[in-house]
Amino acid sequence: MQNRIIFHIDVNSAYLSWEAVYRLQHGEKIDLRKIPSVVGGDERKRHGIVLAKSIPAKEYGIVTGESLYSARQKCPNLTIVPPNYERYLKASNSMLSLLNEYSPLIQRFSIDEVFMDCSHLEDNFLKIAYEIKERIKKELGFTVNIGISTNKLLAKMASDFKKPDKVHTLFPEEIEEKMWPLPVGKLFMIGVKTQKKLNNRGIYTIGQLAKLDREYIYAWLKKPGLLIWKYANGIENSEVKNTSYAVKSIGNSTTTSYDVDNKKEAYMFLLAISEMVGMRARDLNLSGRVVSVSLKDNDFFSYSHQKKLNTATNSTKTIYETSKKLFNEMWNKKPIRRFNITLSELSSNEFCQLSLLEDYDEKEEKLNRAIDKIRYKYGYNSIIRSCFLHSGIKPVIGGVMEEEYPMMSSII
Repeated sequence: MQNRIIFHIDVNSAYLSWEAVYRLQHGEKIDLRKIPSVVGGDERKRHGIVLAKSIPAKEYGIVTGESLYSARQKCPNLTIVPPNYERYLKASNSMLSLLNEYSPLIQRFSIDEVFMDCSHLEDNFLKIAYEIKERIKKELGFTVNIGISTNKLLAKMASDFKKPDKVHTLFPEEIEEKMWPLPVGKLFMIGVKTQKKLNNRGIYTIGQLAKLDREYIYAWLKKPGLLIWKYANGIENSEVKNTSYAVKSIGNSTTTSYDVDNKKEAYMFLLAISEMVGMRARDLNLSGRVVSVSLKDNDFFSYSHQKKLNTATNSTKTIYETSKKLFNEMWNKKPIRRFNITLSELSSNEFCQLSLLEDYDEKEEKLNRAIDKIRYKYGYNSIIRSCFLHSGIKPVIGGVMEEEYPMMSSII
């Protein structure tokens, strides 16, 4: 394992960079990366969120995940462009095609992140990393950070060092100097809530976490605590595996047989859809950071809300609770005839569970897996929640595969 060389290639401000490149290639004079700009949802409805931001926008205090309305308050002259996922997937494909020239072992972690096993490059790995970075910039028009180490965790941590357009190493012998002084919240997989827990016990840096007694951290935070302790010490040994093409989103919807005019029944429909979305995400070994809910009323008017989570999830409970909150924020009291829930900004769970530390419940995780297994074997109605008894509402809604697969192309 110590002889491995792993690259983590991370596109800088991916959606915004890809949008800017596309527009420049098609005749626009203004580079979105050089002005206050964001990629986000429908501004007219005042509930879209910032999916990506330019560096000038960041200088106004705009952060990923905040509402477009809030971002506009911070920067009145902000340029807002809608996302075009097919365009971004084509750009991501372009990068993957280029990377295939260097290694047969490539794992797509998300649409803008790739792990690549470059052990075969031996002593030339640093030269090749810079070559890849420059080729992506010159041939495809956007920039990346490349992190290099002996495992995927440290490579990913390295790619998050100074941005943009950089190559960084983080080998085991460099952990104490480069990683341990960082705030504990910078450690991969530590969310806001866990950071507060650690800070409350005087743990402010990754080094302080790494030096805790292993049994102490396990007794305190159980399995998630042991995982972050290992990560703080640079311990992670999963392989880089070739994976199937990235799924863009996981969603299910239903058109009701009658108009739903009360919260109780609306919640039941949301729960039934959340059951299917969670099952499918777990089956694909994926988690998502954005939950979206869209409604269509009896006048066929559609509207939606979305929320970006601190940590990616595939928990049915989290998807449902988030969907319910979004529903409460946006429902205009008009009868509803269609519900939809979508989980997006997906990433693989291949070498960690991204939802472990946000209200993590190990019993819930095991229960979800057990229920999934029974349902796949004996049918979706083999285990149901009691609230659906005699309700006339299906306990699990969906089943048609609705993942949006990308257009296969090497051209942006």
